[in-house]
Amino acid sequence: MNIIVTGASRGIGYDTVLEFSKNNKNKIIAISRDMARLEELKQRCNENYGNEIHVISHDITDDQNKLKNELKDYENIDILINNAGLLINKPFLDLSIEDWQETFNVNLFGVVKIIQCVFDKIVKSKYAHIVNIGSMGGISIAQKFEGLSAYSGSKSALANLTECLAEEFKDYKVSINCLCLGAVDTEMLRLAFPECKDSFQSVDIAKFICDFSFNYARLFNGKIIPVSSTTP
Repeated sequence: MNIIVTGASRGIGYDTVLEFSKNNKNKIIAISRDMARLEELKQRCNENYGNEIHVISHDITDDQNKLKNELKDYENIDILINNAGLLINKPFLDLSIEDWQETFNVNLFGVVKIIQCVFDKIVKSKYAHIVNIGSMGGISIAQKFEGLSAYSGSKSALANLTECLAEEFKDYKVSINCLCLGAVDTEMLRLAFPECKDSFQSVDIAKFICDFSFNYARLFNGKIIPVSSTTP
């Protein structure tokens, strides 16, 4: 399968690429702004699994013409993992409008841009699955925490977008779902909750993301799925 993973230079995105690369039939496109980390990831995938992944240095909030050009040789995209994210941990009264704009630019508008950029390739897939990586903080049933209003607000918007696009894409036979993750041991979690000790490992979540994106596109569509045994 042809698979895109954004935010691939660290944490869940990094481990998801590694997990996908265990299957040499997968052609993986790893996207991040950090080219040095992408090159390290490319080397690990090659040395450990013999998989030559395609790495692209790209800011998902930028114009997408560069990305379109990088993907010109791919006839179709089977799986798109929208993993790139930004968390700014500040009390509401300290958040500037620029903080809000930057958060939504990455967590919502960047996802919109990527989907619009590659949709013509996604619809050519016989197995088309878009997986948005959301957060427990973005769904109404979950506990909320001080300092995360911008992050949680943007992830709530991402969940709602997922439901809307499932309706819009149903005639294209494209499935789209949102996995709302709880506490996962990443740099982002430590930024939000420095004292948190009870969390999943990113490698375990990466295995779940790969399994879900491969096997459940026809069973789930437009679903907001909590992936958490607890919240911090």
